[in-house]
Amino acid sequence: MSRRGGFPGGMGGFGGMNINSLMKEAKKMQADMEKSQAELAVKEFEATAGGGAISVKVTGEKVLKEIKLKPEIVDPDDIEMLEDLILTCTNEALRKVDSAQAENLGKFNIPGLGI
Repeated sequence: MSRRGGFPGGMGGFGGMNINSLMKEAKKMQADMEKSQAELAVKEFEATAGGGAISVKVTGEKVLKEIKLKPEIVDPDDIEMLEDLILTCTNEALRKVDSAQAENLGKFNIPGLGI
């Protein structure tokens, strides 16, 4: 009697890889991802704006750590410019975090993750 259905090659399936091996590989990948995320979380990212007049530091967890302003850019008559520079600088630092996260997680090549 011939068998119908099931996995080609018997229970091994998955292109010859058994389920235990697959689970082991998945757990290793998960541990590697968690380690990468932890390393990224403590890393700091810096951006500048206004020709270096403003600098901002954020962590890999997107926590704002530091804002530095050069005294010459503080003009009480032009607060809007200062606000714009701070926004620009902060957003650039956060984009650097996003880019590092995408690069970091992209190395795991997980279908459907969308990075």
